[in-house]
Amino acid sequence: MQLLLVEDDATMRATLQRSLSRRGFQVTALGDGVAALAELAARPHDAVVLDLTLPGLDGLEVLQQARASGVRTPVLVLTARGTVGDRVRGLNAGADDYLPKPFDLDELEARLRALVRRSADQQEAQPQASTPSQVTLGLLRHDRHTGMFYLRDEPMEISPREQALLRALLAHPGRALGKERLYEAVFPGQSDVQYEAIEVVVYRLRKKLADTGVSLMTLRGLGYLLKADQ
Repeated sequence: MQLLLVEDDATMRATLQRSLSRRGFQVTALGDGVAALAELAARPHDAVVLDLTLPGLDGLEVLQQARASGVRTPVLVLTARGTVGDRVRGLNAGADDYLPKPFDLDELEARLRALVRRSADQQEAQPQASTPSQVTLGLLRHDRHTGMFYLRDEPMEISPREQALLRALLAHPGRALGKERLYEAVFPGQSDVQYEAIEVVVYRLRKKLADTGVSLMTLRGLGYLLKADQ
């Protein structure tokens, strides 16, 4: 498994690289955000362990720029910032998982392998030939083969969490989906993520859909509904 480790503390970086290498990972270790962003653009990795406090570019900036450029590698944010707000910001920027310091190496390894398995399962679950490759709603279009979303034929810059939410809603056009069901689609198997985090993802996606002719509506007692304006 090819792993990119981005950690500014030299001692921790060396310790993690050595420990993860012993557990079967092939680790590329870097200490600043600019180098990490260049590495992500240069070659593929199976997963990324990303610290938030980095010189050059903050970890959140690295994550946001990488996602905006099309990098879909699973990212586990590893940081001493342990507040709920920090966790939500990391997930909203495109992180797939979050592990606060201090942590246990066994848990880190288990989370990384789970991320890679989930990513592999998603790639294998490609639409069959009989499944339409394009889903459209008003000016919104989803290409199921590439995973890309378009508005007015322009690529949308949305995080993996927002993509998961949009996929779930587009799979049930004209139907409201409850918060619990959407939570499972956006945060699969991540019981440590607070339930209210789904509201943050909905809020950010709703802002990006504003004035596009497609609305993300809240139906009290029912959930959320995606619809094209008349």
